[in-house]
Amino acid sequence: MAEYVWGRFPVLEALRSRRRVHRVLIAQGPRDPALTQIQDQARRVGVVVETVSRRRLDDLSKNSNHQGVLALTAPREYAELDDILARAQELGEEPLVVVLDAIQDVQNLGSLIRTAEAVGAHGIVIPEHRAAGLTPAVDKTSAGAVEFLPVARVTNLTRTLDDLKRKGLWCIGLDGDADITYDQANLKGPIALVVGNEAKGISRLARQHCDQLIKLPMRGHIGSLNAAVAGSVALYEILRQRGWNQPAAAPVAEAASAEE
Repeated sequence: MAEYVWGRFPVLEALRSRRRVHRVLIAQGPRDPALTQIQDQARRVGVVVETVSRRRLDDLSKNSNHQGVLALTAPREYAELDDILARAQELGEEPLVVVLDAIQDVQNLGSLIRTAEAVGAHGIVIPEHRAAGLTPAVDKTSAGAVEFLPVARVTNLTRTLDDLKRKGLWCIGLDGDADITYDQANLKGPIALVVGNEAKGISRLARQHCDQLIKLPMRGHIGSLNAAVAGSVALYEILRQRGWNQPAAAPVAEAASAEE
């Protein structure tokens, strides 16, 4: 069964990745440079491009902000945990895995995937139950980053944390009641960063299976940050401690004119 990906960045990155794209649908009307770039990339990789009515795209995307383009793709496959760790080994880097403890909002999931890919994380781990999975909305929010970052879905999150610890990773949990702030912790080694649920934060069981808990200092009237924001701050602190000058993938500069 085919899946849909919509939005300019997600469709372009799907065409550039190893994901199989069956065809691309572009809305009738003038083609701006971003849509022309998608059309050219599709033809370059042998994917058929069809021109359809905007209403057709509205129907397929359930009236989402498709930005005039939608792709029909093969169903997305989740990675295995060992695939994520093997990726770090192949790159010769200390593993950085982001473990999401029951994140339920697709916008938060997509944002965290985008930031994790940007800082060079090697993969995301999500629970199979009571959590958001990979959907077209996640594709859109991640701006296509999900095409390049493995996501593993596991049945037991605490058992996975124990597996990661046995493989040499230091499990760090974000928790507002922690004793030390994120910038006081040593975040240079192999790390699994655990980000909690939007409403309840990190669960009691996940907290008990972490090696260390860190918090973000809060000086205002609001007692907590959005899960995606908190996770992103911690991820950039990890990147800072590891060194800003580590090799980075080339950005997709030519697509920057496309509205996200």
